[in-house]
Amino acid sequence: MSLISTGRSLERMQFFNGQRLFADDLTALETFQREMRWLHNQSLHQPGVGFGFATAGAKGDREVSIQPGYALDDLGREIVLTETRVEPVPPVADDGFGRSVFFDLTVSYPAEADLPISETREGVCGGVGAVRLLERPVFCWARLGPPPDRLPLEPLGSTGLRDAIQSGRRIRLGRAEVLNCKLEQPLSIAQRRNAKPAVQPYVAGGTSEAAGWKVDGPTATSNFGYLLTKIVSTADARFRTTPRYMAHTSGSRRFTFTIAGSLVTRMLDGFVVIDESQSNETQVAVQVLIPGFMLNLTPPANFEDMLKDALEQKNAWRVEWLGVEG
Repeated sequence: MSLISTGRSLERMQFFNGQRLFADDLTALETFQREMRWLHNQSLHQPGVGFGFATAGAKGDREVSIQPGYALDDLGREIVLTETRVEPVPPVADDGFGRSVFFDLTVSYPAEADLPISETREGVCGGVGAVRLLERPVFCWARLGPPPDRLPLEPLGSTGLRDAIQSGRRIRLGRAEVLNCKLEQPLSIAQRRNAKPAVQPYVAGGTSEAAGWKVDGPTATSNFGYLLTKIVSTADARFRTTPRYMAHTSGSRRFTFTIAGSLVTRMLDGFVVIDESQSNETQVAVQVLIPGFMLNLTPPANFEDMLKDALEQKNAWRVEWLGVEG
């Protein structure tokens, strides 16, 4: 904030009867009040939407609507929209390969030099000057790169737009998937941030069914063991963004099977990991690595089918998961 970081002294304006006032005096008073308010906002709030700024666009639309609202940027400056605004969807056909293009709709605080004049007055001794400026926020579509990061695309060596969005100088209002100059999916608002942070993170969890395990055995290039994979739906939790997932398996570890007429019993267990490349706000991909040395035998040809049957029927392995969304 300029009041603190530039070494300026803090001066409180004071007036007396008969004092001759100049435009600079009144401008300094307004600037002092404004910057103190910004300092308050910056100290006690985070950049984001305070209220309003409801943004909507249905699949097939060529424009999106933004309702009146109030937001704060990273400097504590108030971004205010007082009337409904309509923004056209970026006129982009595709990414050059027939696929959709993604954009973030952002809003930012306007520079004073860019504000239109709403009222002028004549001075007592001649001359005309602006006395009121029409405050209007600045809307901008930022084209995004490929997944998983979806960072704004910029010229080589430039990070200005990316830094402005990540720092909160520009506030995200929604994300659009554009194909043939119209929305390919309804506008998403999951990426927006609230100016008032949540008191605590959102936590949800659940338990999967036993069915649905995928078993991959050793290959010619990897003989380490067996990889078990299960995709678990987390849609009922209604996460808005990808949470931090934790998971473990429940069920019997006793694994009994027959090889060459002999009954063999082993303890079935392994290392549980989350496959982040397949996990998102609606599902979590859980993988369990069963090391080959734990079996200490040469498995039969149908061993993967035997293992899958045990997981889903006899042992009834289920995934118990927990998601924490900050």
